[in-house]
Amino acid sequence: MNNNVSYKIPLWVNILQGLLIAIMLQQTFIFFFDHQAIAASGINVGTDSPNLNMLYEFGARTLTMALVSIIVLITQNPRYFLVILLMNIIREGLETIVDPMFPLANAPASPTGDLIIHIAIVAIEIWAFIIVYKIVKHMDGAEKGVAS
Repeated sequence: MNNNVSYKIPLWVNILQGLLIAIMLQQTFIFFFDHQAIAASGINVGTDSPNLNMLYEFGARTLTMALVSIIVLITQNPRYFLVILLMNIIREGLETIVDPMFPLANAPASPTGDLIIHIAIVAIEIWAFIIVYKIVKHMDGAEKGVAS
């Protein structure tokens, strides 16, 4: 149903998503091309097939998440944003647990600092999810002819 109502994603949510995309693209670059950075983190990077397989699979998955996120950012569809924000919350939420427990050798923060940073990032992502969820609920109400 076309009701000619535009639902805008807040600028700060777009900026957040842009930053998350930049991080994913940086990680993709490292997985594919900067094996020295991976080795500096304490991960054994050999030239054997299993090690390279894992690096390139991580790179491919991260690149896929980044490209889908770019499409969502371009479309500005609130329903798509919900999916991508949920993906980010789950990914960062798991990193909140994993990173402090198993810190990298070249980690930019202490395990405690890393935990605090991740909690802040996840909280912002949850806030963005709630805001976009409210937009989607309003869209659903408008499509049904009911103001919510």
